[in-house]
Amino acid sequence: MASVYSVSEKLHKVRVKLYPNYLPGGEGTYIARTDSEATVDIKDIIAFMIKRGGYHGSPDEAFETITHFLKEMGYQIADGFAVDLGFFTLRVNVGGTFRSDKEPYDPEKHPIAFLFQALSPMLNLRDDIEVIVEGYADAHAWISEYTDLEEKSVNALFRPGNMFSIVGHKIKIAGGDPSCGVYLVPVDDPSKAVKIRRVGENTASHVSGIAESTGFKRNRVEIRTQYEGSSTKFLKTPRIITGGFVLEEA
Repeated sequence: MASVYSVSEKLHKVRVKLYPNYLPGGEGTYIARTDSEATVDIKDIIAFMIKRGGYHGSPDEAFETITHFLKEMGYQIADGFAVDLGFFTLRVNVGGTFRSDKEPYDPEKHPIAFLFQALSPMLNLRDDIEVIVEGYADAHAWISEYTDLEEKSVNALFRPGNMFSIVGHKIKIAGGDPSCGVYLVPVDDPSKAVKIRRVGENTASHVSGIAESTGFKRNRVEIRTQYEGSSTKFLKTPRIITGGFVLEEA
């Protein structure tokens, strides 16, 4: 009796690079990080939607409808409603702890965050995704994560004035060249890069500071440094280390 096996073709591809795992007990292993080339916005998605077929309206009508929808969604979330969009839910959350019901709300102690929860239609997409491992990240130096500590957002967005944390390898800002520092670089106009003026922790694997505005929606994070691993010997010219992700200015 012959057996017939059905093979489902993967419809999507996600590319990742491998970074050393520095967590306790993780010696000799690697962590996969998505290697994002770009971020698509509403207009990009509309263009893809029209090209794929099935939508017969105009791009302008779609953009206006979606923009109004998202604004109204924001109003409903801000009023305390959880929004179910079929693929995921969004809701507001108040963090921190209260000592009693008499303690007033304090935005510093009780930060507001927005929680995202994937639903079955989105989770089922995992079956259609092929993961392509593109090898190890640059062995010399790299940025693996940018975290907006107040928004609790990793490799996604930054809000000017918020504290950030950058994790990587050989990212310490060091050297006498005046260009050395942390930069937020607009994707659409790299010449408008903004150098971060307030930097806190500055080690080979961790740099923190306060984010500043670039005035552009899509940005990359860069560290320019002459650090090579020694506190006495530096590179002749600064090395530019760029995160493999795009950050949205909130």
